[in-house]
Amino acid sequence: MIRAACAAALAWLVGAAQAGSLPPQGCDRHTPMTAEQQHRLLRFAAVVREALAASGTPAALIARSGTDLSRFGLRYSHAAVALADGLDTPWAVRQLYYACAERAPRLFDQGLAGFISGGDAADVGYVSVLLLPPEAAAPLAATALDKPLALGLLNARYSANAYPFSTLYQNCNQWVAELLAASVTGATTRVQAQDWLRREGYAPEPVHASPWLMLAGHFVPWLHFDDHPPAQLETGSVQTSLPTSLEAFAQQRWTGTRRLEFCHGPQGIVQRDSGEPLEAGCQPRDGDRVTALD
Repeated sequence: MIRAACAAALAWLVGAAQAGSLPPQGCDRHTPMTAEQQHRLLRFAAVVREALAASGTPAALIARSGTDLSRFGLRYSHAAVALADGLDTPWAVRQLYYACAERAPRLFDQGLAGFISGGDAADVGYVSVLLLPPEAAAPLAATALDKPLALGLLNARYSANAYPFSTLYQNCNQWVAELLAASVTGATTRVQAQDWLRREGYAPEPVHASPWLMLAGHFVPWLHFDDHPPAQLETGSVQTSLPTSLEAFAQQRWTGTRRLEFCHGPQGIVQRDSGEPLEAGCQPRDGDRVTALD
């Protein structure tokens, strides 16, 4: 099994940026789970899979929560493309992961249960699904399943805080953004994909960077700043792709896009189809679909 850490590296980045200190954990982490926790996550994955199957779409943008980033105003750290067919199992995901041992990014296919189980929180977790309209979903599926093209958009150098409009580095969410661009335009290079994203108004929200984060860039192999505009760095801002950036862009460009959100927690599995964010702690409200986890 590939041990990888796109979400963990991004969590580390945000922790350093917001907390003003260098988090002690490395990029390759694993949180042990009990048999009961594993069972709950499998049930959770089954509910998400059923919703994807019922949608009739061939592909969807999917994101999962990882390390708890709520104190930083973030819920999701890692995005991927979920595919109805074409991989080893129905509704497996194709994604970019950073292989810590190899210090290199890799294209990685993973079953939905494995993807969902990849976060750190075993008792409360979230998944967001973006259902694009057919005219966008079908090309996305075809592009994601075109492995030579998908690999062609994969950069050899990874950076958790990669600037969205530079080809020096890439993070996991940026690869998804560029794959989405290629599905619309037929782009075969990162330059072409980024040019389209910029023209179409893709603009990830900047993250405030503390001096500690700048220092970390000198010795952490998956943090870099030489791709960022000096003017932005001088103001203490780092602009990088996050799942929220992808969702906002897709919803703006395709008006028929639907957002589903799922969580598992003390009340069971909660599903909301209205597009509004679920509450913290996975607390349901009227209109949510709740499945018991007995």
